[in-house]
Amino acid sequence: MTTFSIDQDMISSESIPAFSLTTSDKEVTTVYSNTDLQTEIIKKLQTQITTPIFDQKDGLYTRLTVQENVSFYHKWFGCKLTLHDILVQFELASIAKKPLHKCSVSEVRRVHYIKYLLSAPSSMVFVEPIHGVDVLTTQTFISMLARIKQDAIPTLIFVSNMEHALLLGDIPYKLQQNGLKKIEIDEETNDEEAEETPKTSFDHLFKIPAKVDDKIILFDPLEIDYIESQDGKGKIVINDQSYLMDLTLSEIEKKLNVYGFYRCHRSYIVNLQKVREIITWSKNAYSLRIDNSVQSTIPLSRTKIQEIQEKFSLR
Repeated sequence: MTTFSIDQDMISSESIPAFSLTTSDKEVTTVYSNTDLQTEIIKKLQTQITTPIFDQKDGLYTRLTVQENVSFYHKWFGCKLTLHDILVQFELASIAKKPLHKCSVSEVRRVHYIKYLLSAPSSMVFVEPIHGVDVLTTQTFISMLARIKQDAIPTLIFVSNMEHALLLGDIPYKLQQNGLKKIEIDEETNDEEAEETPKTSFDHLFKIPAKVDDKIILFDPLEIDYIESQDGKGKIVINDQSYLMDLTLSEIEKKLNVYGFYRCHRSYIVNLQKVREIITWSKNAYSLRIDNSVQSTIPLSRTKIQEIQEKFSLR
């Protein structure tokens, strides 16, 4: 079994909490952290490891077409797949003749995927691979990860979005100043999830309290998009704004059930009235797209897909 490891000596710094991490060739490992911490870790790794890091900073030839870029790296790295097959797999065949400088961010990102994949590193390290891209590109990257796993290549992905960590990682971690902790994703073994499904009775709580500095703000449940778990407490999300609560997800779940909220994942409660789309990335990976100003996406547990389809009368 091939592995890729990060030890404390490699990332030793006053601004980086001490941790060690090993990822195997059987799973994709993700590390969720804030962007400042992520930047410091990547700077350290770039001086400590020989594995190339996918950070989209390696140059492409913007004056060349998509096909000319892919053709160059196809020959450079001696890839055995045909050029046509590569373009098709990465959803680029229809824009093969398009100059790269006229391509969208998502289209350029897929060319970056190809370059990195064709370089055939023994281990792969990605930084924000699906940040700011469209659904097609996200789906393409997930398909690419499946092929990487088939080829038994250890893969580590750094993200600053919890949903991305859960979507892409078989083993997701959260890194904060107090250290590295594994994000539990098996709802079926969680004690809180084993509790009886909340009844639809309500205890007359019509406003949801959250802290903003030294103030307490009361929110109407129906204006909330979703609630995310953060350090054991709930975090209300409305469009691109978030507000911390003193309640856990389990505590607030029982109170919001009557308003059409649903525990779609161990770490998320969603307002079903705000769900615009159920996204299927693969047979084991799903997300919910929220109908808000930023079109948020949050993870949907694979154990919940049938139940939520029934709630929307899709079955």
